[in-house]
Amino acid sequence: MDKEAQRELGIAATYSSRKPSSKARWGQVLSYSGAALAGVLATLAVQQLTQSYFPSTYRGSPSSSSGVNLAAVAPTGFHFPAASPTNGQHTTYFPSNIGYTGPTPTGNEAALIQTAPAYPVHTGAPNLVGPASIGGANGGNDASAATSTGKKPFDIFKNWGNLSPWYSVPSSTFGLPDASAEAPEGCRIVGLHFLHRHGARYPTSSKEGPEKFKDQLEEMAKQGKKWKGKGSLEFLNTWEYALGNELLTPFGRQQMYDLGINLRIKYGFLLNNFTNALPVFRTESQDRMLHSAANFAIGFFGYPHEEQYLNSITYETPGVNNTLAPYMTCPNANAQTKAHRGRFFIAQWVSKYLKGAAKRLQKDMDGMKIGPSEAYNFQQLCAYETVALGYSKFCELFTEEEWEGFEYAMDLWFWYDSAFGSPVARIQGLGYLQEMVARLTHTPIPIHNSTTNSTLDNNPITFPLNQALYVDATHEVVVLNIITALNLSNFAETGPLPYDHIPEKRSFVASQLAPFGTNMQFQLLSCDSTPGDQIRIIINDGVTPLTGIEGCPENKHGLCPVDTFVKSQKKIIAETDWEWGCCGDWEVLPGTGWNTTTGDVPSRDEVGKDGSGVVHGKRDATTEAGVRRMSVDDFCKRA
Repeated sequence: MDKEAQRELGIAATYSSRKPSSKARWGQVLSYSGAALAGVLATLAVQQLTQSYFPSTYRGSPSSSSGVNLAAVAPTGFHFPAASPTNGQHTTYFPSNIGYTGPTPTGNEAALIQTAPAYPVHTGAPNLVGPASIGGANGGNDASAATSTGKKPFDIFKNWGNLSPWYSVPSSTFGLPDASAEAPEGCRIVGLHFLHRHGARYPTSSKEGPEKFKDQLEEMAKQGKKWKGKGSLEFLNTWEYALGNELLTPFGRQQMYDLGINLRIKYGFLLNNFTNALPVFRTESQDRMLHSAANFAIGFFGYPHEEQYLNSITYETPGVNNTLAPYMTCPNANAQTKAHRGRFFIAQWVSKYLKGAAKRLQKDMDGMKIGPSEAYNFQQLCAYETVALGYSKFCELFTEEEWEGFEYAMDLWFWYDSAFGSPVARIQGLGYLQEMVARLTHTPIPIHNSTTNSTLDNNPITFPLNQALYVDATHEVVVLNIITALNLSNFAETGPLPYDHIPEKRSFVASQLAPFGTNMQFQLLSCDSTPGDQIRIIINDGVTPLTGIEGCPENKHGLCPVDTFVKSQKKIIAETDWEWGCCGDWEVLPGTGWNTTTGDVPSRDEVGKDGSGVVHGKRDATTEAGVRRMSVDDFCKRA
């Protein structure tokens, strides 16, 4: 090592520049050889101990374990980082900054959205591996597989509904073939309201879906029931459940980091407006929301990021108003007979589209029933394992048509539970509309009569009204609530959705609107040919028409005057009865007897009327509270 290299490493004092004698060199050879032999013996000893310590079921080849048999490299129950690392007390040896940073001049802020000749497309899911085959056809790492029908390559990642990684949707898909997220000619972007979902996560804490299959296996083991997979299900013989609950996955962290970089490159120039204040971004207290916001911020601001912005963390807990988690103070949003219409529709559809798959898979399983519901759990495991562990053997079990059926199952779920087919969709999006109007008009919210938090929203420090850039992090259900409340009716054109077949054309597709990392850009523009500021809405890079918003004209670029937009939203706010929607004693009967394509609550006149499909509800804690144990008296008394 030369002296310059030693100086760069700061370790020059530990080496001598003298050339060693021949005797010393021979000693070094013996020393190195002895060390190498000791290393080999130590390795063999560790291998022997490992083989003795871990049960044989913990060891398996990746080809037979779906890539999730992780216990071969760690004891069961271990989760990094170690609770008491043996070297954890030595932090003083590893400072985060030791000076000597070199030159640090920065350059101008990026403005790709206004300066580049083309718009960057977000195409897929880096670091995730797709199935080796879909329906018998060879696939690849991009999750695309040619089908036997000769159709274009099939992308499984775009058929997981809300479990899909977000991808760029062409504006033509939303009905604007001539539009692009780039500023139209003669226009310049003057502001942005950015709303996004958290990144990919583990399954939520529920006894449905993937965990239901895990519980089924554990129960069979307790009862001493034996089963064995063969053929396509042989991998289950060594498979182990390896998913957590609720938290961001490594891929989810990457999504948020990349999304932050994505936004900085496109809209960094908006930071030039913050000459005497820091931007205020918002997220929630839930773990995956906090870490989504943190990873986004590191991508957007770079590390260290804490001193470059202010992060407003709202409580996600029952009893605290929060527009980014409106269900926490809306009892009817948690009642099975009001908010979960999708259960009926998805049950009917799953029993139909997975009937053949269940029969096929049952032939490869002895001692365990495989029905449509189990096959549906397998499809969920495919998506969750892929975004958590990078790859899943479950993905190979189904055909292209069955994956299209899974996407449609997600469409049904979210249409009837969170969007235009849900009676509690608009009321849950109401509070965010009130906040948006306040920001657009630079005036405080006049009346807090929904899920807005008056303590935070009335304070210009925690809820500023004059920023050029706003960033809010939330959940996919809330994004859909907001899309519905805004009355972006182009997404409801082909509803209600049937449960017995997939419509040839449908305007509502969950993977396009609510995937992991889904994002909405509310662009504010100043255009030479139009007086006053304009607004348009871009969802996952696709510009959407605003013709469903009263007064907004047809425009090939999706533009609408801000004043017109605000007037329409104020009307929606005035006409939406939050109290009746969240606290009313109504129930929607299962099935198709009652429907909505606007996300509105049933009117008072409909309740109890023959043939309406709406009956009077029970005013008790169980019905109203659902899983969050809300009391109507606690949450619905308004001054």
